[in-house]
Amino acid sequence: MKKYILALLILSNFVSNAQIDRIEPPFWWSDMNLSEVQIMFYGKNIAQNEVAVSSGLVIKTIQKTENPNYLFVTVDTKNVAAQDFVFTFKNGKKSFTQNYALKARRENSKFRKSYDSSDVIYLIMPDRFANGNPDNDSSKSTSEKSNRTNPGGRHGGDIEGIINNLDYIKELGATALWPTPLCEDNDEGYSYHGYGQSDVYKMDPRYGTNEDYVRLSAELHKRGMKNIMDYVTNHWGWKHWMYNDLPTYNWIHQFPGYSQSNYRMTTQFDKNASKIDTKNCMDGWFVPSMPDLNQSNPLVLNYLTQNAIWWIEYADLDGFRVDTYSYNDKEGISKWTKAITDEYPHFNIVGEVWMHNQAQMSYWQKDSKIGAIESFNSNLPSVMDFTLHDAIGNVFNQDNASWDRGMIQVYDNFTNDFLYPNPDNLLVFVENHDTGRFNEIYKNDFKKYQMAMTLIATIRGIPQLYYGSEIGMNGDKGKGDADIRRDFPGGWKGDSNNAFTKQGRTAEQQKFFDFSSKLFTWRKSKDVIHSGKTTHYIPENNVYVYFRYNEKETVMVVINNNSEKQILKTNRFKENIQNFKSGKEVLSGKIVDLNTDIEIEGKSALILELK
Repeated sequence: MKKYILALLILSNFVSNAQIDRIEPPFWWSDMNLSEVQIMFYGKNIAQNEVAVSSGLVIKTIQKTENPNYLFVTVDTKNVAAQDFVFTFKNGKKSFTQNYALKARRENSKFRKSYDSSDVIYLIMPDRFANGNPDNDSSKSTSEKSNRTNPGGRHGGDIEGIINNLDYIKELGATALWPTPLCEDNDEGYSYHGYGQSDVYKMDPRYGTNEDYVRLSAELHKRGMKNIMDYVTNHWGWKHWMYNDLPTYNWIHQFPGYSQSNYRMTTQFDKNASKIDTKNCMDGWFVPSMPDLNQSNPLVLNYLTQNAIWWIEYADLDGFRVDTYSYNDKEGISKWTKAITDEYPHFNIVGEVWMHNQAQMSYWQKDSKIGAIESFNSNLPSVMDFTLHDAIGNVFNQDNASWDRGMIQVYDNFTNDFLYPNPDNLLVFVENHDTGRFNEIYKNDFKKYQMAMTLIATIRGIPQLYYGSEIGMNGDKGKGDADIRRDFPGGWKGDSNNAFTKQGRTAEQQKFFDFSSKLFTWRKSKDVIHSGKTTHYIPENNVYVYFRYNEKETVMVVINNNSEKQILKTNRFKENIQNFKSGKEVLSGKIVDLNTDIEIEGKSALILELK
């Protein structure tokens, strides 16, 4: 008995009272541009320990904060081969060890190809798309349980459901997938949208596992498609594990405590703005349940940068969409963006800059001349074309054109392209998960749907579709966000209508799908649309005509927003028609003679490949 007690006493000398509960990032890679990695060790009183690491790895700095449960250890991995290392934590006579892996990267990982104007992005709300694994609809580790009868509740869509329907998305003509956030969101209610994340290194168990997410990327890549992660830098959810035990007081913005953002993003460049208004926009919380992260704190910025790069490398990602980009500390988010694009030179990132003025939006695109006025460069490759979205949301109901109504609104949007450093890299869309549904606004008018989709499929930029529109799905924003995020029909066992298959679609759904699939499949191989030049003509009688052209090909697009048939005199467009004799209409196959007037039906569009 005495020997047993003595053995326990000896063992206790090697076990510290500071155990490790979390290590983030959980592992890293060799041969990375970001070679100095700041590893966060979290556990009760972990900061009381001295830290050493096995030979081959050098500790650059050890940083402690006012919270003894955190220890930030920066190591230098430059020129260090992939291998396992051992960290030793010692507090007096007590010590323990922790393994840490440096892994080998995928071949050519640095130069991965991202999404660009050759792609069509399909946006989904994962919880509302398809339930592939009913066993994970609820989880013991998360508060909100599945309840499909609650419009704003968890409905059970998951990663498996997405994988099961990738062929449907490919058939539609989409080449890239943007799911809204999939990381854990442990709010007690309304957690399905995922923007209040509670753990940014783990998939929400109601969606699946980290391994499932890696498999989603692999399945997309097998089909020649791309995986875009919806990344949130501005805020976390109030159930984030770190929020209840902050590493530092200023990890989040405090006033002290909560203060609402004024949402006035113009304060970020307004030379006349008051300091308090500027601070309240950038530092104020988006909503009370989303603590606002302080990217001006180097620890926070390092954490977010490493987490983003970790997901790219781990899950073999092809791009980011960044939520509420312009609400971040603008110098901090600029550094974050540059660190990612330095690591991956071809990596595309589109930021949500929800503004209604092209000059203001262009401020946020990389190398903006407007930003340069005050020596600011966001380093952000792409922004979302919200002004075009604004026009699309009402223009097709304006049958009678005037000086500022009708297709002139669309024309005017493109007249300001000179403001953007790279207009080809703008995200163009008719709707998304936060806006009114196009088919609700226009009462499922198929002709108006055709005009809108023709527009975004043939102009400069990267088209983004919102799930379900291609089958005529609608939803009333006035009834709340849940109504514009309805379940995709056929995504759940027992659904009476399965729109994922031709056999399961109604005649109306099939009409929408056939048009969408033919249009966007045609676009896939059209370099003239992806990167061609544009010449457009001032709309007459509510008819908008533009040409996309390169050295090899010319495409003429005609959108008649007039309710009546219109006749176009082709000699007006001789500058672009040149010596072409005819045009083949892409969707109908009809041949149009360019030597005579062109007739176009009311509320319709033509896409002519000139011959």
